[in-house]
Amino acid sequence: MKCTRCSGLMVTDHLLDMQESYVPMWMRGLRCVACGNIEDPLIHYNRMMHEARRIRRRMSRTAHPLAAQAQAA
Repeated sequence: MKCTRCSGLMVTDHLLDMQESYVPMWMRGLRCVACGNIEDPLIHYNRMMHEARRIRRRMSRTAHPLAAQAQAA
C-alpha cells in the first residue's frame, strides 16, 4: 500500500492508544516507513468524513449562484 502523503511504503504496525480509554488499547494500523504517517480505521473514517463535508460545502457554494440567477430570470 502507498502512503497518502508521500507515496512511500506503508507497513502494518501495532499502535498503542492511550487517550481514548482509561486502559491502554492496542490496535493495528499502517505506518509509512518514509514519512511516519499513520493510518488506522478511525483516522481513515475521520478523513473521509472531513472530505465529504468539504465537498458538500463546495457544492452548496456553487449551487447558490445558480439558484440566484434562476430566480432573477
